[in-house]
Amino acid sequence: MLAPAAPLRPAVPADAIVDRIRRGGAALIALSGGVDSGLVASLAYEALGDGALAVTLTGAAVGADEIERAREVARTIGIAHRTVGVDPLARSEYRANPSNRCYFCRSVETEALRSFGAPRGIRQYLDGVHVDDLGDGRPGLRAMDEAGFRHPLLDAGLGKREVRALARARGLPNWDRPSDACLASRVAHGEVLSAALLDRIDRSERAVRALGFRRVRVRVSAAGARIEVDPDEVDRLRDEPCRSQAIDRVRAFGFEPVAIDPAGYRGPDARGPGAR
Repeated sequence: MLAPAAPLRPAVPADAIVDRIRRGGAALIALSGGVDSGLVASLAYEALGDGALAVTLTGAAVGADEIERAREVARTIGIAHRTVGVDPLARSEYRANPSNRCYFCRSVETEALRSFGAPRGIRQYLDGVHVDDLGDGRPGLRAMDEAGFRHPLLDAGLGKREVRALARARGLPNWDRPSDACLASRVAHGEVLSAALLDRIDRSERAVRALGFRRVRVRVSAAGARIEVDPDEVDRLRDEPCRSQAIDRVRAFGFEPVAIDPAGYRGPDARGPGAR
């Protein structure tokens, strides 16, 4: 839930964002299951109606739950929605998992989105980048800029808190959900990525979430894994029988040893922005 905080920073009103999008013509919105792109999809649908198309990318790096959340958001908005398969693992640079992995991932994704949109008369490509995505050298943002994507929330001066407030006011079902990230963000840089590894991570996280946790990360290094949940849920995770249940569920997908991070989830994942 939104916690009491300082007043929202000055930003462009939502109706001005809608007007800017309307002037840009037919739009494709890169829609993940996150609140940022969900808000952009809502604003674009208000601006363009049937001229707005939400597209969710599917593939090894995208969790199954995130795809379903994107479908739910699109249904709530009423916007036309499609899924497009994409395989960043086809690029050797991405598989090698360097510190700028997100650049190669976003390059593949934006190419797929533009290829899908071009024959459909799309004139503008929109993402969910906002003010709080800046300042940490995110290579994914560079790839999206190179592909000509527009950032309506960033242009309007909106940060995460304002995004959640607007999404709540618009009735989006994910307005207060924790941010998600590419499954590859769970793997230590330099360790080779594969579809099989990412699938094991996805299934491990879903298995632990089924125990009633709101946010789960299964961080992988070598053959082992570390389970993270929000700090206020760590004690419950460490108590029996939950501790043994969570560890056994992750072990079932081939990780050993499995540990619980006593500090819990500590902040944003190393990920490219724009669709979360």
